[in-house]
Amino acid sequence: MNDVLTLAAEAVADGLFAVVACIGFALISNAPRPVCLVAGVLAGLGHMTRFVLLHAGMGITSASLCGATLVSFCSMACARRWHTPAEFYAFPALLPMIPGMYAYRTILATMHFLSATEAVDRETLLVDIAYNALTTCSVMGALVIGAIVPLFALHGESPLTRWYRRATGAEKRGGGHEAPPRQG
Repeated sequence: MNDVLTLAAEAVADGLFAVVACIGFALISNAPRPVCLVAGVLAGLGHMTRFVLLHAGMGITSASLCGATLVSFCSMACARRWHTPAEFYAFPALLPMIPGMYAYRTILATMHFLSATEAVDRETLLVDIAYNALTTCSVMGALVIGAIVPLFALHGESPLTRWYRRATGAEKRGGGHEAPPRQG
């Protein structure tokens, strides 16, 4: 029971740090204050999800993908609720999940690699460079996929939504959001 409570407390602390970082990112982007607060809550939710999945044994790339997908789906709901673009909520909320430490370690190992003279040191540093660079790129890719797929899949004019409307006959019945006919 203590382990669960400790994990929950650590997850909440991790989420609160993400909230602060997200609100800071949103404020320097000149977003409206209500958007900043909602994006902060989404950032905390996404970061806590990633934290719990990491502690459950999932890799950082998969956990980041799950957290980003959750943030993106929630941002779609917020966008519908408050009639604002979902990107206003999703992008600031995903910024705290960027793997800055892995990117920093990549640059640091590269600098040490360039100045190393021993072959053994260079081999060890080359492994560090490859591991950290691949981790950075894969997590960034997971964040992009997690953010964009729900935004594209659920948008009213996305190819998936248009295909679904055509397949179910919703266009003929007047359902969905059709674009007005072009003039001239």
